[in-house]
Amino acid sequence: MLGTVEISSVSPVFVGRTDELDVLHDALARAHAGEPQALLIGGEAGVGKTRLVEEFTAAAGRAGAVVAVGGCVEIGADGLPFAAFSTALRTLYRELPAELCAAAAGQEEELARLLPELGETGSGGHDEEGVARLFELTARLLERVAAERTVVLALEDLHWADASTRHLLSYLFRTLRAGRLVVLATYRSDDIHRRHPMRPLLAELDRLRTVRRLDLARFSRDEVGRQIAGILAAEPDPAQVDDIFQRSDGNAFFVEELAVAAAEGCRTGLTDTLRDLLLVRVEALPESAQKVARIVAEGGSTVEYRLLAAVARLAEDDLIEALRAAVNANILIAAPSGDGYRFRHSLVREAVGDDLLPGERSRLNRRYAEALEADPTLVPADQRAMRLATYWYHAHDPAKALPAVLDASVQARARHAYSEQLRLLERAMELWDAAPEEVRAGLRLAGYAEAYPECGCDPATTPLRFLDLMAEAACAGRFGGERERALKITKKALRLLEDEHDPLRAAWFWIQRSRLVQSLARGDGRQELATAQELVRGLPPSRVHAEVLTNVANWSMLHEPGPDALAAAEQAVSYARMVSARETELNARLTLGALTVGAGDIEAGLALMEEVRQQAVAEGHAFEAGRAYVNLPNDLESVGRSREAVRILTEGVTYTRRFGLLDSEAWVWGNLAESRFSLGCWDEATEAAAAALRRGQSTKPKGCGAMCLALLALGRGDRAEASRQLAAAHAFFGTHDPMPQQWIVLAHIGLCIAAAEGRHADARAELAAALDAGVPPGTHRYGWPLLLAAATAEADARALPAALPGREEALDRIAAALKRLTTDAPVWHAHEAWVRAELLRAEGRDTTAVWSDVVTAFEPLERPYDLARVRHRLAVALLADGGDDERARATELLRLAHAVAGHLGARPLADAVARVAQRARLPLTAAACPEPAADPVESLGLTSREHDVLRLVAAGRTNRQIAEELFISPKTASVHVSNILAKLGVAGRGEAAAVAHRLGLFPAGSLPVRATG
Repeated sequence: MLGTVEISSVSPVFVGRTDELDVLHDALARAHAGEPQALLIGGEAGVGKTRLVEEFTAAAGRAGAVVAVGGCVEIGADGLPFAAFSTALRTLYRELPAELCAAAAGQEEELARLLPELGETGSGGHDEEGVARLFELTARLLERVAAERTVVLALEDLHWADASTRHLLSYLFRTLRAGRLVVLATYRSDDIHRRHPMRPLLAELDRLRTVRRLDLARFSRDEVGRQIAGILAAEPDPAQVDDIFQRSDGNAFFVEELAVAAAEGCRTGLTDTLRDLLLVRVEALPESAQKVARIVAEGGSTVEYRLLAAVARLAEDDLIEALRAAVNANILIAAPSGDGYRFRHSLVREAVGDDLLPGERSRLNRRYAEALEADPTLVPADQRAMRLATYWYHAHDPAKALPAVLDASVQARARHAYSEQLRLLERAMELWDAAPEEVRAGLRLAGYAEAYPECGCDPATTPLRFLDLMAEAACAGRFGGERERALKITKKALRLLEDEHDPLRAAWFWIQRSRLVQSLARGDGRQELATAQELVRGLPPSRVHAEVLTNVANWSMLHEPGPDALAAAEQAVSYARMVSARETELNARLTLGALTVGAGDIEAGLALMEEVRQQAVAEGHAFEAGRAYVNLPNDLESVGRSREAVRILTEGVTYTRRFGLLDSEAWVWGNLAESRFSLGCWDEATEAAAAALRRGQSTKPKGCGAMCLALLALGRGDRAEASRQLAAAHAFFGTHDPMPQQWIVLAHIGLCIAAAEGRHADARAELAAALDAGVPPGTHRYGWPLLLAAATAEADARALPAALPGREEALDRIAAALKRLTTDAPVWHAHEAWVRAELLRAEGRDTTAVWSDVVTAFEPLERPYDLARVRHRLAVALLADGGDDERARATELLRLAHAVAGHLGARPLADAVARVAQRARLPLTAAACPEPAADPVESLGLTSREHDVLRLVAAGRTNRQIAEELFISPKTASVHVSNILAKLGVAGRGEAAAVAHRLGLFPAGSLPVRATG
C-alpha cells in the first residue's frame, strides 16, 4: 500500500509476527512442492495485516514467486464486483502474459468477465450454471498458470468484498487441488458483526481442513517498544512506551499515530478517543489539503488523479500542493497503480468520511457523478458503470440514479455478478416511483429481454416497465443463489399481474416460480407449470409458449413419462422453431428424443439426441451440449449399450470440464459410474461415482453418485457402506420432488440390504412402496433390477419359516408387475427371463432348461457380473440333475463365475460359488483339488460322503434337504442315512445326531446353516 513514499511513522523494522511469518513461509514451501495453499488472515483494523502481507510477498518475490495482489474496493457502501480478482489477474497478465493467455485459451469470452484484457465478454451463458462455470474456469486458469512456477495471490480487505468475490474465493478455497499456488486473503475482524455477510463465509471456511486461519493479535509492550524505536530511530523513553502502549492497547497503527504525535509535540492531539486523534492530524493540514482529503474520502478506496482534479476544481498547482501536504503528513499515499491517491489507512478515511455533513456528502457525490459523466475515461472501464451508479445514488438524485443503476445492473449481469445485479435492481425498484415519469418513459427493454422473452417485441423500442425489473431481478436471484429473494419477487410480481391481462408475462413468472420451489425443496413445481400451461393455452406461438411447453415436457420426462409428455415435447419443438428460439428448440428436441426412446422407438430417439448433441457443440450452445452429454448416454445405457455410453461420457467429461459446467459434469460422472458398473469395471465405477459427489454443485447428481456407490458396496458385500450411501442418497434427493429414477433405485438398494440382513418384511415393504408409486412407461430400466432383487430375495428365503408371512402376496405382486414392464431391448428381455427363473426357484420349480435359457440370453451382452450370477444358478441346477456330463459343465460354469467374482471383488458371489463347489466336491481351478486329510470319523467306518451326510443329519436336515445341499437324489441320501445308522449302531436319526454331538465330531458353529444360493 505504501508504494515508494517514505513515511516516518512506519517502522523500517518489521516487529513481531514471527509465528505468522513461519506459517506463511511454510505455505510457500508447500506450494512450491505442488500443494496449493489457502490462508485467511484476520485482525482488527490497524493491527498490521497489510504489513505482514507486504513482508511475506516481498520475501516470496525474492524466492522467485510471482506475486499478484488485489484489494476489494469500497465505493461508499458498495463493493465492485470481482475487483480484487480483476486487479490480481491483471497483475498476472502483466507478469506472465504468454502463460496466462495459454491457460485461458478457448475460454477468453468467459474469463473476460474477470479480466477484460482477454477480449470481448460473451453475450450468452446466463443460467444457473453461469456463476459456477466462471468459477471453475477461473480455478483452472490459476492452476494452469501455477503449473510451472509458484504464484502468490493475495486479496486484501475481504470485509469490503462483494458477494461475487466472496463466493469465488470460497470456491477456490474448496476446489484448488493442483498447482504451485498460494491464495491468501485478509479481512478486518472487528467489522464482522453478527449480520455481516462475511460471517457465513468464515463459518464455512472454518470447516475446511485445507484452509489455515491466522488471527493477528495486538502487540505486547515489548513489541510496541521495538516499533516505537524503529519509528523514532532511537530508544524511546520507557514512560513514553508505557503511555503509548496503554493508549493504543497494542494496535500497531495507533502506535504509529501516537508515536508521531508525540514526536511532533502534538500533546494537545492526545484526545479522549483515537478517532479524534486521526481527525486532529487531518485538521492540522492546510485548508486546501483538508478539502482534498474530504473529497478522496467520499470517492472510494482509491481516487484517480484526473477524477480528483475534476471534482476538486482547483488549479493544478494548488491541487498538487494540497496533495503534497496530505502525503507529507502521512494522511494520503500514492496508489500502487501510480495514477491516483488513497488514504494511508482506511481508519483515517472512515474518520474523515464520518465527519462529513449530510449535505456535503451528497454534493461531493454529485460532483463525482457529473465529472464521470462528462469524461468516462476518468476511471477504468470495468469500474465506470458501477461507480457512476453509486455516485448518483448517494447524490440523492433519482432522475439520474435510476438510469445509472440500471446500466450498472446490465454490466454486473455481463460479468455473472448476479448478487450485485440483484442488489442494483432492488435499488432500481426502490428508485422507480421517485424518478420523474419522463425518465421512466425513456427507459427501454434492451438489456433485459433475456429475462422476459416477450413475443414480438423490439427491445430497442419497447418501454421498460416495473415488471420487467422484477423479471430480471428474479433471474438474478435464481442465477446467483439468492432463491428466497427471487421467490419473494416472483410472488409479488404475480400479485401485481392479477390486475393486468398479460398471460404471457404471468406464464413466464409461473415458470420461474416452478424452478424456484423445486430448488428450494418446497415442492416438485408441477402445479406452477400447469398454471403456466393453462395461461398460454390457445395463444399464438411465442417464446414464452415454447418455454412453457419445453419445461412441461422435461418435467413429465422425469416424473410422468408417457404419451402426454411426448405430445408436449413435439409441440414445444414446433413452437420453438416458429419463433426462432434455438436454445429452447435444442432442449425440446433432446427431451423429445429421450421420450421417443422410452416409448420404444429406440433408434429414432437415439439418432435425434445425437443430432442435437452435434449441433449444440458446433453452434456453441454449451449448456444444451452439456445436457446432451448427460441424456444421450443415459438412454444408451437404458437399452444396454453401455460401451457406446462410456465413449460419449468420456468425451462429455472433457467437454463439461472445459466449459465449467459443474452440475452437467457431475451428472456425466454419475452416468459413467453406472455404465462402468454394468461393464464390470468396478474400480473405475467407484472413481466415477466419487467424482460425481465431488464435482456436483446441486444435490441430485450427488445423489446419483451415492446410489452407484451403494450398489457397488452391495456387490462387494459391504452392507454397512451400502447403508451409509443409501442414507446419503436419500438426503441428497429429499422428499419434495420424487422421481421414478430415484425412488425405484432407492427401493431396489433398500430391498437388497434388508434381504441380506434377513429383514424379509422390510424387503417386501420396500417393494410394495415402489410398486405403489408406480413404474411409468420408459422407466422399466429401473423396474427390472427391482423385480429381480425382490424375486431373488424370495427364492433365497424359500426354506426359512420366518419368511413365510407375506411371501405369497409378494410373489403375486412381482408376477403382476412383470407383465407390465416392457422388454424392448435384449438386456431387458434377458432380465425378464431371469426374473421368471427366480420366481420358479422361489417355488422349487426351476430347472436346468430354465437357467440355460437365462444364461444364453446374457452371454451376448456385456454384463459380466450378471452373467456370472446366472452361470452360478445354472451350475446349481446342473448339479441337482446329478449326471457326470452335468457335473463337468457345472464345474466350468462355477470356475467362470468365480473368476469374475474374484476380479470384481464381488465377495458374496465368490462365497456362494465356493460353497457350491465345496458341497459338490468340485475344483475351482483347472488342477484337481487334493483329497482332504482323513477325517477322525473314518474310525467309525464312515466314508467321506457319509461324513458329510452325518453333519447334515446332526443339523436336523431331512433327506430331501440333504439331497439339495449335496446335489444328490433323495433316494441316494436315504441310502447314506441308512448306512450311517447301521455303522453307528443306532435306531434313528436323533440317536445318530446325539452320538455325533457326544463324540464332538462337529464343534459348535461348524454345523451348516441352510444354504440358499
